[in-house]
Amino acid sequence: MNKQIIVNVTPRETRIAVVENGQLMELRVEREERVVGSIYKGMVQNVLPGMDAAFVDIGLERNAFLYVADILPEDEISNGESPASIKRSDLRRRRITDLLKPGQELMVQVIKGPRGTKGARVSSRIALPGRCVVLMPTGNNLGISKKIESRDERERLRKIGERIRPAGFGLIMRTECEQKAETELRSDVRFLKNAWGQVVDNARKTRAPGLVYRDQSLLYRTLRDMVSDDVNKVVIDDPDEFEKVHAVAESVLPELRERIVLYDGETPIFDHFNVERDLEKLIKQKVSLKSGGSLVIDEMEAITAIDINTGKQVGTTNLADTILQANLEAADEVGRQLRLRDIGGIIVVDFIDMSSAADRKKVLTHFQNVLKKDRARTRIGRISSLGLVEMTRKRTGESVTEALTSVCPMCDGRGRVPSSDTVSLWVERDLRRAMDEPGNAFYVDCSPAVCESLIGADGENVEELEHVLSRALFIRADQTVGLDEYTIQSGTIDQFDKSVMGLRRAQVLECNVRSSQLNGANKAVGWTDGGYYIELVEGESYIGRRVKICLEDIRRSFAVGSVIMPGLTR
Repeated sequence: MNKQIIVNVTPRETRIAVVENGQLMELRVEREERVVGSIYKGMVQNVLPGMDAAFVDIGLERNAFLYVADILPEDEISNGESPASIKRSDLRRRRITDLLKPGQELMVQVIKGPRGTKGARVSSRIALPGRCVVLMPTGNNLGISKKIESRDERERLRKIGERIRPAGFGLIMRTECEQKAETELRSDVRFLKNAWGQVVDNARKTRAPGLVYRDQSLLYRTLRDMVSDDVNKVVIDDPDEFEKVHAVAESVLPELRERIVLYDGETPIFDHFNVERDLEKLIKQKVSLKSGGSLVIDEMEAITAIDINTGKQVGTTNLADTILQANLEAADEVGRQLRLRDIGGIIVVDFIDMSSAADRKKVLTHFQNVLKKDRARTRIGRISSLGLVEMTRKRTGESVTEALTSVCPMCDGRGRVPSSDTVSLWVERDLRRAMDEPGNAFYVDCSPAVCESLIGADGENVEELEHVLSRALFIRADQTVGLDEYTIQSGTIDQFDKSVMGLRRAQVLECNVRSSQLNGANKAVGWTDGGYYIELVEGESYIGRRVKICLEDIRRSFAVGSVIMPGLTR
């Protein structure tokens, strides 16, 4: 297999694509700091006996959820008993009120990120993943990945594990342990044990709620979890990140160091490797199959439903054979879409009805083999008489589709549209593609939400973008266009200064005050009739009004101003 990992790094986003035999199979996107895997010193807020759970303040927007079976009791810690030897069924029979009290402090690790209206899910069973092993400071057991099937290799790793496992720690030998030497595995354990020592030290110094250990960046986690002997090449388009990855690879992946290369082409890296065109299909419900059939994917909060249609596929022999071939092809694409969109939770796949039990068995066996390529843990049931397959796939946070889209405001959540952040990043990529056009400036016309996202808090994003592009940017908002509509015009600074600026410091003008649409922002912003964005100083009390302001600072895409005559109109 020809397997490549393509890495696109920009100031606001990191995207990593896994391409197998020329086909995009996985995508990971990171725009904000990741919380899954991070360790916090939390404080218990509420203990709910009726749910056998507690809510813990770990310093995030919403309290985290801690289930009784994920709590490591203090008596097991003091007695030195292995938490792994305690059955989950025994833990569930414990009373949450005997384990936790409001105001109690404890150290927890995020095992599932916030999603929708739900906060993160946490556990007091800490696990530190390394390249080859997982170290469990609160455990005392030794485990070996089930994906290592050779009995001789499992026995070899078991003996090595007993020798390298620190006293009082649990250890899991990951799939990457296969055929690895003891010295390499011992080095991995030593690194993780030192990391745990830093976690303990940070916990002593940190007041609850607070972060004591942040999991590594997306690029580092990819290097740790996804780069293996079957990867032919890792291509990175950012020189700084390339140097960091090269340094890490030199110590932990010396045999793969030569496969990590820097991309310095003029064409954007995802365009060069034909990845961008596949990404445009990610937010669509319908996925076309080569034979003429299609999948329809509906992601809901409680369940994901995948429907398979024959479409234009008419077959060449008989109906039963046509349906069988359509279902086999669909099984391949369903497995790919689960990985590509990172869909988790409960999933129901509606295969086309098959009257033959032998055909149903063929499809199920083929689907199970497809899912074996998935790194995420899956469980799959049988095909029902109606052609339905129920399955689960481990969820750790939002799917890629959820990360790239937001709830549609027009249909109140029944559909999804690209988020303002996603559209603003589309604009950035189109600006890079337009670098060959003449001029030293770009004029961008877009919706207010996208305009805000492009400019960023205090103008940080637009200033960084101007620096990267070495072009001046004039960004204006158009209240009449849709969220995903925008235009880009190339020209000169003098040309756009004359056509869209015409402002001066201390000038007084009118604007409409609105709430900021930036995620997490709690402030007011002003919009002139020409779509010019104004950062208002203490303008929150004027939201919804048209006011007069005085410009204090002027930039090409935004200004800073203060209200001098409030309440002209409502």
